Amino acid sequence: MSLIRQVWLLLLALMLAALLGSAAVSALSMRQLMQTQLQLKNNDNAAALALAMSQQGGDAQLMELLVSAQFDTGYYQSVTWRRADGSVAFERQAPAKASTAPAWFVALTPIEVPSGSAKVSNGWQAAGAVEVHSQAAYAHDELWAASLRMAVLLVALGLLAAGAAYLALSRIRRPLDNAVAQAQALVQGQYTLVDEPRVPELARLAQAMNAMVAKVRQMFEAQAEQLEVLRRQAHCDALTGLNQRKHFLAELESALNRDDGPARAGLLLLRLRDLEGLNQQLGRGTVDQVLSALGHVVAVYPERVNGCLAGRLNGADFALWLPAPDVAQDTAQALSQALQAGLAGFGTAVQVAMGAVELARERPLSDWFGAADSALARAEARGGFAVEVLSTPADTSIQGERAWRTQILDAIAARQGRLREYPVLDKQGQLLHLECPLQLQLEPQAGYETAARWLPLAQRSRLTAEVDLHATALALEAIAQDGRPRCVNIAPASLLEGGFVARLREQVFHAPQAARKLGLELAESAALQHFELLQEMGRQLRPLGVKLGLEHAGPGLSHVDRLYQAGLDYVKLDAAVVVGVSGDAARAAFVRGMVIMLRSLALKVYAEGVVEALDVQALWDCELDGVTGPWATAQG
Repeated sequence: MSLIRQVWLLLLALMLAALLGSAAVSALSMRQLMQTQLQLKNNDNAAALALAMSQQGGDAQLMELLVSAQFDTGYYQSVTWRRADGSVAFERQAPAKASTAPAWFVALTPIEVPSGSAKVSNGWQAAGAVEVHSQAAYAHDELWAASLRMAVLLVALGLLAAGAAYLALSRIRRPLDNAVAQAQALVQGQYTLVDEPRVPELARLAQAMNAMVAKVRQMFEAQAEQLEVLRRQAHCDALTGLNQRKHFLAELESALNRDDGPARAGLLLLRLRDLEGLNQQLGRGTVDQVLSALGHVVAVYPERVNGCLAGRLNGADFALWLPAPDVAQDTAQALSQALQAGLAGFGTAVQVAMGAVELARERPLSDWFGAADSALARAEARGGFAVEVLSTPADTSIQGERAWRTQILDAIAARQGRLREYPVLDKQGQLLHLECPLQLQLEPQAGYETAARWLPLAQRSRLTAEVDLHATALALEAIAQDGRPRCVNIAPASLLEGGFVARLREQVFHAPQAARKLGLELAESAALQHFELLQEMGRQLRPLGVKLGLEHAGPGLSHVDRLYQAGLDYVKLDAAVVVGVSGDAARAAFVRGMVIMLRSLALKVYAEGVVEALDVQALWDCELDGVTGPWATAQG
C-alpha cells in the first residue's frame, strides 16, 4: 500500500472517529438535558396542580376536574390523585405514545424520567398527593431531529476537512510523484531535473535527486568523451584525423550494402606525388604539415555532406566517397582548386593527382577501386594537379521521375510489396526479432525490387511516408499471423512529412496485440538531424508497446545531444564499427566503450552486418545483446 494511501486511510479514520465521537457526545448530552427538563416539568406541574387542589376546600368533584383539566393540556402519560392512605382517588391515563425516531436510536438513548409528585392538603389536614408522569416519546422525537441536524453539520464539516486534506496531500504528493517520475526516467536513461518544492523536507529530497541526476549525467558525458578518444584511436589516422584505410573500407562496404543510399555515387582517390622525394627535399616535418593540410581540405566534405566518407588509405593516398549522383566531376575540380590554393605555400614541388569515378551503387567494391585507380593513373601521367574522371552510363530502364512515382504508388495501392526477413539472434541463438526491409513489385510479372532500387526516387518524390506506412501494415499483419516480433525500417525523411506520425500511431492503435511485437528503426542520421521529431515519435508510439531503435549507428552517437532523452529501446551498431573487431583490440575497445555508454541509457545494443564467427564471439565478449547479418541468417 502506498504512503499516500496510508495517510489517506489514517486521515479518514481520524475524521470518522471524530465525527462519531462528536455525534455520540452531543446525543448523550442532549439526552441528559431532555431528562432534566422532563423531571423539572413533572415536578413543577405536580406542585402547581397540588396547590390548586388544596384551595378547593376538600371538594372531591372540583379536585377531579382540576386533574382532568391538567391531563387534557397534553403531553402526559398519567396524572394520579392518591388519598392520604395511598389509595387512588382519581386517575387519568393515556397509552404510551410511539416515537417517530428509529427503534435503534431509542434503544441507544433511553429516557427514563420519574414521575413528579406533590402533597395535597385541606387546611391543616393531609388530603393525599398528586403524581404527574409525562410522555417520553416527544423528547425522543426532538432528540432524533436534533441529532440529524447535528449529523448533517458534522458531515458538512467533515467534507470540508476532507477537501482541505486532499489539497494538502496533493501539494505533498506532487513533488513525490515528480521524484518517482525522475527516478523512473533515470532507469530509462533520461536525465531530467525537477523544481524544488517549498516544503523543506521535500525540497531536500528534490535537491538530492537533482544532484544525483546531474552526477549521472556528468558520468554519461565523460563516457561519451572517452568513447570519442577510443574512436579516434581505433578508426582515425593520427596525423590527419581521417579514417584509417581499414575503417574507411568497412564504412564504404556498409554504405554500398544499405538500401537507403543513392542509386549512383562517386569515389575520388587523391595521391600526393613523390612522397619519398618530398621527404628528402622538404624534410619529414614539413611533409607531415603538407599531409595534414591535405587531410584538412578533404575532411571538409564529410563535415558538410551527410553520408560522405573520407579516409587516408596509406602514406600518400586519400579517398573521398560522395553519396550522390552526378557530382563526382564538379567535386573533383573544386577539390583540386582548393588543394592548389591550400598547398601553394609549400612550393611547386607539392602536387596532388586525383582520379574520380561514378558508378552504380550495386557494383562490388573491387570495381570501384579498380576504376578509380585507373583514373588516378591517368591523372598521374599528366602531371601537376591533374584530374581524371571516369563514368559509366546510368541505368535508364525506367524513364523519368514521374514514371517512378506512378509505379511506386501503384505498387502500394495494389499491395504489391513483401517483407524480407533477416533474424537478429542473441548469445543463446534465440530469435530477438526479424529485420524486415520492404521490397516492391514495380512492374507486372516482374520480380520484387529492393529498396536500393526505388528508395532514392521515393525520397525525391516525397513518397517515403506512404512506403513506410505500407511496410508497417505488412509487418502488423505478419505478426498477427505467426506472433514473431518484427522490425521495419523508417526513412528519416518520413519524419518531415506532416501527419506521418499521427497516421502511423492510428495504424498501430488498431492492432494493439501485434503492436507489442513491432519495432521501428531509423538511421542514425535521424537522431543527428531530426532529434525533436524522433523524440515526438517515441512519445506517440512507445506507450502503445512499439519498440523504437536506431540502425547504422556509429561514432555519430557521441555527437547526439540529449541522446538520453530520445526515447529509444535499442541501437544497432553499423557493420563498419563491428566488422573485424576480433582482430583489432582498438576496435574492440571502442565497441566495448559504446556498449557501456548505451547500457547506461538502458538501451539494448545489437550489431549488424556481421559475417565472421570470430567477430561474433568477440562481440559476445563485448557484452552485446544480439547480432544480425550473413552469420545470423546462416544460423537461422
